[in-house]
Amino acid sequence: MKDLQGKVAVITGGASGIGRAVAERAAAEGMKVVIADIEEGPLKEAQGELAGRGAEAMGVVTDVSDGASVRALRDRALDRFDAVHLVHNNAGVGVGGPIWDFTEEDWRWILGANQWGVIHGISTFVPLMIEQGEGHVVNTASIAGLTTTAFLGPYHATKFAVVAMSEALFKDLQVAGAPVGVSVLCPGFVQTRIAESDRNRPAWAPERDVEGAEELRGVIQGMVDSGISPTAVADRVIDAVRTDTFYILTHPELNEAIETRTQDILQGRPPTPTNIA
Repeated sequence: MKDLQGKVAVITGGASGIGRAVAERAAAEGMKVVIADIEEGPLKEAQGELAGRGAEAMGVVTDVSDGASVRALRDRALDRFDAVHLVHNNAGVGVGGPIWDFTEEDWRWILGANQWGVIHGISTFVPLMIEQGEGHVVNTASIAGLTTTAFLGPYHATKFAVVAMSEALFKDLQVAGAPVGVSVLCPGFVQTRIAESDRNRPAWAPERDVEGAEELRGVIQGMVDSGISPTAVADRVIDAVRTDTFYILTHPELNEAIETRTQDILQGRPPTPTNIA
């Protein structure tokens, strides 16, 4: 989808981090932008800043774990702009700890945002794009969807799923001969608020009292702070949409970790320890 001028982008998790940067870049390209987020205050702020720069922008409070909420997002976008050409399924959360310490509620929350959010985005927007005869889907996974480390088990589970769903979506669309592009975004650490995910915990999934949780959160925050800017990621995302690039890898230094995991599998050896997340 080389010509973005006047096209419509829907971006979940659009009030901060990667989503907000992609929204800003899309608007700079002349796109009409619908940003969705579960946080109403930051969403209004982001929408206001985009509009203040002259962009046609709309904010819609959305819980991506709820299919009805995502369908309402689609309907609001169509009511305002009549089409959706780019959907970026970007909303996500992440918390750390030994995999056996996560409660069922933790799993439901993380799966709901990271995995079901993408499922709902695909099932809601892809049929529309096929009918339109044009569109592109970007799903935010992570380097954590291509390799693993300790203490992020549920996050890895969801991000591996996003990579697999994206690959399957790409192949399904190919078989169907549908003119809809797909990209999967797999960044390393980016300067976002992912380490503050607990701010959006639902009431039914209270924060766990786990020994060492604060220390682990601090370590993750430090790695996030040392990451690349969301703007740099947004540049890669828009470039991938234009060039119809499937895998969006933003950290070349992490390619070795991907290769190591591949060789672990092919050589039948146990997973090699890594600090990559």
